[in-house]
Amino acid sequence: MSIDINNTLRAAPVVPLVQSDDPAVAVQISRALAAGGLTVAEVVLRTDRALECLQAVADEVPEMIAGAGTVLTADQANAAVDAGAKFIVSPGLDDGVVAAARERGVPVYPGIVTPGELQHAHNLGLDVVKFFPASLAGGVPMLRALSSVFRHMRFMPTGGVSPGNLAEYLAVPAVLACGGSWLTPAAAIAAGDYEQITKLAKDALAIAAGGSEASG
Repeated sequence: MSIDINNTLRAAPVVPLVQSDDPAVAVQISRALAAGGLTVAEVVLRTDRALECLQAVADEVPEMIAGAGTVLTADQANAAVDAGAKFIVSPGLDDGVVAAARERGVPVYPGIVTPGELQHAHNLGLDVVKFFPASLAGGVPMLRALSSVFRHMRFMPTGGVSPGNLAEYLAVPAVLACGGSWLTPAAAIAAGDYEQITKLAKDALAIAAGGSEASG
């Protein structure tokens, strides 16, 4: 894991998801998030033009550390890095994706659910993993149980994280950051309401800092 991303996540431990089929919209979303203080984002490969969106964010939003999410294969990992991804996130643990990311020199955060998957990640030399889908996989109690055994592992829970439970997740010492799509609601994006996205980012930072859920 690069020092820059590590330090950034310590200060702002929330990783929003950016999903769009329009590079111009992806850029607007990313700028809105950065304006709210969140400068690490996961551009998910869930649309036909996702790689174009990633490239646009990497090129046009220099303040954003943009990674690629929903990376399922080594080929996708390589394509994402070619498009400017600074890190790779997968929903599951795949040795080929991990190897491809390492070969390209970028951090990789594979998803795990079970102790067996976490042990495999540990034995691959990883120290940070995605915990997905967090709410369905046992949430905070499961994270506490896993971290009591795998004491040197850090987690990025994603899936079911919201303003209502963000503070609870971040209170787990082993949690490095939380990922979430609530910061980029589809309705706000469709309406071009990027100010709402900026506000949601600021609110998330306030929660992470121990403040209220709403900044007003």
